Amino acid sequence: MADNFVQPAIPRFDGHYDHWSMLMENFLRSKEYWQVVSEGITEPAIGAAVTDGQRVELEAQRLKDLKAKNYLFQAIDRTILETILCKDTSKHIWESMKRKYQGSTKAKRQQLQSLHTEFETLGMKTRESVSDYLTRTMAIVNKMRIHGDKMEDVTVVEKILRTMTPKFNYIVYCIEEADNIDELLVDELQGSLLVHDHKLNQWEKEKEE
Repeated sequence: MADNFVQPAIPRFDGHYDHWSMLMENFLRSKEYWQVVSEGITEPAIGAAVTDGQRVELEAQRLKDLKAKNYLFQAIDRTILETILCKDTSKHIWESMKRKYQGSTKAKRQQLQSLHTEFETLGMKTRESVSDYLTRTMAIVNKMRIHGDKMEDVTVVEKILRTMTPKFNYIVYCIEEADNIDELLVDELQGSLLVHDHKLNQWEKEKEE
């Protein structure tokens, strides 16, 4: 019987470190190589006695490290690769990429602060569709989460409902009455808003006719 399993593509580094590192970590975890990348290999001290079992385990770890390095090499462009070829383990390569491209703590904090301001001042535009507004909102929220903000769905849900244009006051009221906002997921809110918006558009169209 043919095997229909599709091998996941190796995430290529495109300059956006936070997004790439998240995808690459998930990829390496799926291959069961993440531990050797994150923790490294504990080599025995020179001259230390090593049992047969320890030697077998050490060789297995070294093989995993070699395979992890191979995946990292395939994920990184040649120009970048040339600057890290001297790194002898997958852990060293990973840490080198992190130092080069993640940015300083101060820079990340400033970027997150800027995103917070953008989120706080966010509001639905007069003729903006529900779909476009939700897309715009979630783009900011996802950037904040990538930068380490643990924003919960309830905060996003309350923000969206609070900043809809007056045209949607009745829809917002219905959702708040029908659902427990504290437990409402963003995806569920999006579904409710789109359904109500569709009904509202139909009603307005019929009214014009």
